[in-house]
Amino acid sequence: MKLISWNVNGLRACITKGFYDFVNAQQPDLIGLQETKMQPEQFDGGIDGYEVYWNSAIKKGYSGTAVFAKKEPLSVTNGIGIPEHDTEGRVITMEYPDFYFITVYTPNSQNELKRLDYRMTWEDAFLAYIKALDAKKPVVVCGDLNVAHKEIDLRHPKTNRKNAGFSDEERACMTRLLENGFVDTFRYFYPDKTDAYTWWSFLGNARASNAGWRIDYFIVSERFIDRVEDSVILSDVLGSDHCPVLITIKD
Repeated sequence: MKLISWNVNGLRACITKGFYDFVNAQQPDLIGLQETKMQPEQFDGGIDGYEVYWNSAIKKGYSGTAVFAKKEPLSVTNGIGIPEHDTEGRVITMEYPDFYFITVYTPNSQNELKRLDYRMTWEDAFLAYIKALDAKKPVVVCGDLNVAHKEIDLRHPKTNRKNAGFSDEERACMTRLLENGFVDTFRYFYPDKTDAYTWWSFLGNARASNAGWRIDYFIVSERFIDRVEDSVILSDVLGSDHCPVLITIKD
């Protein structure tokens, strides 16, 4: 089984840059998208063999998630059940017989960390949400978590120490998540791999020089990790300022 996550930074724009070709070539069983920036009624396309599930922000052209699925889920839930956190279309949960598949677009703390307080509230709520699901069956969480966990996960850690995505507070939240029974699949397979990034700024020729950050993840329940065969960063795939990430799991 192949699962993919991709922050497309505007699905309509990504479609014009080869999104359909990518999905048709990869044929994932599930692909979770973040930052779709659209409403379902604005989607006039589709891919044979896939059903599309949407969670769009109330604010048009902002945030949003979607899942393209080959197999119909047992249930679909949008949001995490807390009104304060459920207006920006950030979470879709797909229930399957033996696991939950969750795509998430974690709020950005923004310049000068002006949204950090909200981000910390979100982190508490999201962790509680996935722990509650994990008590029922394993979870597979994918998405743009908007944090580079360790210094190895970005090119310039020293100059970014107090910036959004690499603040001490955000990194501590990722540590706490992993200490609560979850595994960062990429680091499980490649604990020491350097220069492995999933997002590059549009500024300063960052992608060409690979001055990036690893902020897109597949996180799974500890008891599920034995089913994961590999975790891959598809850094050569263009179409967004993020690249897709992928895991393969045993059926």
